[in-house]
Amino acid sequence: MKQNLLCVMVIALFALPLHAQKKYKKKVHKTIEKTTTQPLSIGIIDAVQSKELAETRILNIYLPDGYSNTSDMKYPVIYLLDGSVNEDFLHIAGLIQFQSMIQAMPNSIVVGIANVDRKRDFTYPTSIRADKVSMPSSGNSDKFIAFVEKELEPYIEKKYKTNGTKTLIGQSLGGLLATEILLKKPALFNNYIIISPSLWWDDESLLNQAPELLKNLPETPTTVFLAVGTEGKQMEKDAAQLSKTLKKADPKKLTVYWTPMPEENHLTILHNSVYKALPLVNPRKK
Repeated sequence: MKQNLLCVMVIALFALPLHAQKKYKKKVHKTIEKTTTQPLSIGIIDAVQSKELAETRILNIYLPDGYSNTSDMKYPVIYLLDGSVNEDFLHIAGLIQFQSMIQAMPNSIVVGIANVDRKRDFTYPTSIRADKVSMPSSGNSDKFIAFVEKELEPYIEKKYKTNGTKTLIGQSLGGLLATEILLKKPALFNNYIIISPSLWWDDESLLNQAPELLKNLPETPTTVFLAVGTEGKQMEKDAAQLSKTLKKADPKKLTVYWTPMPEENHLTILHNSVYKALPLVNPRKK
């Protein structure tokens, strides 16, 4: 009897602190939840009122670690087409943060240009009926390019601490627009990352004009990274043709990285190609 009573007392002595410990943990956990839970932010949302486009354009902006308005430090800027939060902004900003963290590229500002109507903004006028039918709002890339040149870049350079180095990233229709800017307004950016460009638009008219347009390259060196995956014969053929044309330009003015990625498709290529492109077009200075 005494032995049984002793066992019960020992068990109770251990059980009471354990019960109290569990209650304490629950209480502390609830306290932590109340005092430390807060939103996680990786950037800021800005906006530009555009006269060229007659609308307000949302900008999703990533500022590098240590960015300060009171610092003398200035940064390269990477402009991202299809830069909405639910499109490419989050994972491209993450790539840039990682590449700069491992010192493969300099700390950089990312400006994601949120879409309103990408078919309207990223295409020039077409004479092909099928193009017009499939994209009835198309054909206003000239206005979007004017917005970038006259409003967006001056706004970013005035408000943020930039060092004059500018990179443009575009895929698919965004790659078509990036190619158009490279050929028609090359001085707008120092570097172009062009992924899977939709050069089939308007029966490849931009591709056909490229040799003549490349005669107007600026004296300041420009770098192009061009990639395509397994994405259909026409897109693959057009991208290869663009690379050949670009490589015929003055090598003192234009450096070209042609990177076929047959293991990727149209959905997967952006992430891996940008990862490869960033240290090439904008390497960290030693």
